[in-house]
Amino acid sequence: MASQPPCAPSCPETPDEGGKAKVPLPPVSSGDLERPPHELPCAAPVKAYGRLKLSMLEARQGRPLAPVDSLGLTRASPPPEEEPTPERKFWGDQETLSKIPFKIMKGHQHIVTSCNFCVDDTKLLSGSYDCTVKLWDAVDGSVVRDFEHRPKAPVLDCSVTADSRRFVTASHDKAVRAWDLETGKLLWKIKHKTFIASCKLSPDGKYVVSALDVDRGICITDAETATTVSYVKNHHARSLTACCFDSDSQKVASVSLDKNIKIWDLASQATLLSITKAHSSAISNCCFTVSGHFLCTSSWDKTLKIWNVHTGEFRNSGACVTLMQGHEGSVSSCHFSRDTSFLVSGGFDRTVAIWDVGEGYRKLFLKGHSDWVTDVAISNNKKWVLSASKDRTVRLWNIEEIDQIPMVIKYKKALGLKVKQCEVCEKPFSTYESDIFSETVTKCVFCRMSEDLSAEALSAEALSSSSGGEDIRSRECSLGTDD
Repeated sequence: MASQPPCAPSCPETPDEGGKAKVPLPPVSSGDLERPPHELPCAAPVKAYGRLKLSMLEARQGRPLAPVDSLGLTRASPPPEEEPTPERKFWGDQETLSKIPFKIMKGHQHIVTSCNFCVDDTKLLSGSYDCTVKLWDAVDGSVVRDFEHRPKAPVLDCSVTADSRRFVTASHDKAVRAWDLETGKLLWKIKHKTFIASCKLSPDGKYVVSALDVDRGICITDAETATTVSYVKNHHARSLTACCFDSDSQKVASVSLDKNIKIWDLASQATLLSITKAHSSAISNCCFTVSGHFLCTSSWDKTLKIWNVHTGEFRNSGACVTLMQGHEGSVSSCHFSRDTSFLVSGGFDRTVAIWDVGEGYRKLFLKGHSDWVTDVAISNNKKWVLSASKDRTVRLWNIEEIDQIPMVIKYKKALGLKVKQCEVCEKPFSTYESDIFSETVTKCVFCRMSEDLSAEALSAEALSSSSGGEDIRSRECSLGTDD
């Protein structure tokens, strides 16, 4: 139906339904707001139509539409609302094919030497050459606390208890400090006569082990009283680079510039295992699996090695798994996931490598740091990887969907891998489709190594009993040689 033309104020009278003549209304100005709504002046629809055209033009230009009121004849149009500027987000894609989101945390003014997850993976702890220790919020990347009474020297290492109640730091002023993580209170401070290369808390929070530089030894301290439990001097032939406790808090692994690995037993106060010439260059770091059966070492020779060092059942030859073709330079750090399904390493080539431990191949590498990666960590839920760097930043990587990343899928296909389930631990592991024995392999590499270890221990025990009870645990071992 066509719209009716508007009636002018001076239009003639018209008959109504009852046949009576309608008395014409007196003229009213267009600005009079008391005019009945069914008798608007001619200017009203014209103005409304003009405003509609203007709003359509604004819509085409992408501007927000102003509210249209056809009866607001004398009111000025409100200005268009400004669009809020979106906040800059830290998340982004690492590479076209990898699609690894990450977050960059900036706040340190010098090399970041250490990084840790804590408080159920909701907080991050970092130490730096700028003499500070910072607690970060893992969600928004903000600094929660900059700890007071901080060292007046570069922080070389920091370690957190499993319950996130306390942490310790080693600094270049030859001191080890213990802090309350929640309150930020400095609990105690002890000073050594030599430089400290590394310090680690035991998983049960009872002890602190320090790797000593000039003394080439380890010092084990009571975490409550700050008293010395063990002081082992000249433990290595050259300066130590790192140390760590096993999951039972009873054994300490230490590595050195002398390329050797040593395992010290806290209960017997003796060296249980020595692996000489473990790498072809200096060993930079070490870490135990949660089970304590395996130890990973990283080296300046660009490799990582996983050693079977099951408690009390050591062999006289150092069999291991070697992880190669992962870094183009020296490897600075390593860290196992909680279930030992993968390993993360950082290197001087500015990358973070993620390894499939079962099959010993590099699953993915993360690029982004502009300088050496000095330390790495993995969250307990395996969703996040943390890396510290010489570029003064800490990066948080989201690897939750790593197996769905096109680059990982493509690499698995290129290797010809297929996934199977271990019949012992029921964890998934990979085998090569081209391997003629792949169908007969029903156990993951760790369960296979444990079986070999048990058989070796039984035979050694029988040999020991027949030869007068020689203690095989006191033997030293090297790659392919008996000492």
